[in-house]
Amino acid sequence: MTKQYANGVQALRGISFTLREGEFLSVIGPSGSGKSTLLRAINRLIPISGGHVRLDGVDVSEQRGRNLRELRRKAGMIFQNYNLVYSLSVLQNVLHGRLGYMKGLKGVFGLYGEEDKKEALELLKEIGLEQFAYNRASDLSGGQKQRVGIARAVMQKPRLLLCDEPIASLDPSSAKTVMDLLHTMAARRNIACIVNLHQLDVALKYSTRILGLSKGEIVFDGRPEELSDAMIERIYGTSRKNLMIGGNDHDQEDTADCA
Repeated sequence: MTKQYANGVQALRGISFTLREGEFLSVIGPSGSGKSTLLRAINRLIPISGGHVRLDGVDVSEQRGRNLRELRRKAGMIFQNYNLVYSLSVLQNVLHGRLGYMKGLKGVFGLYGEEDKKEALELLKEIGLEQFAYNRASDLSGGQKQRVGIARAVMQKPRLLLCDEPIASLDPSSAKTVMDLLHTMAARRNIACIVNLHQLDVALKYSTRILGLSKGEIVFDGRPEELSDAMIERIYGTSRKNLMIGGNDHDQEDTADCA
């Protein structure tokens, strides 16, 4: 697939890859390499200029209205800045993951069923925040807010999680907690993940596969142990030692297909 903006900037150039269920794919590259554009194109938050994005074999770019909304249920989004509703409770924010399944006034007024509420509370227990269920989301720390964002996305019962710089705003301890939780929850449910990361060491630690972008093109697609120093320098224009913040290296069906 390709993406060219109205100002002539070519954000994505001939991107093509297939993601299978259960894979944990980190997308790395410098700022401006196309990482965020890629995620938003997959979920059709932005239109692509050419090619196709298929989710479970269905062409996302051809869907409209209800069909698009139903397809988006399969792709949960986790944002750098959390995108919570801070005036609502933590529990209500997690329940928002079910809005795509609700019709009419039930969705408008947030009239969730008891089973949904029970599941949301179980998810809060899983992320270690059950004691904050009835607190306002604004009361939480940054790391706690991102954990709620993960629970909300998982509440959708997605086939794919799209995570746009989920730890960029967090301190190292909170970042580790969030990445551990994201990795564990996705693996437990066999959900495929695409995670945009600036932190090379984090990508090496958690990924089953890494995609390296440079100027809108894929220049690397492989396992973490296959990412050589020479390739790192090609992706970032600088050496590995200038990119490592700390941490250790990490030692079926198609879910998403982009071309």
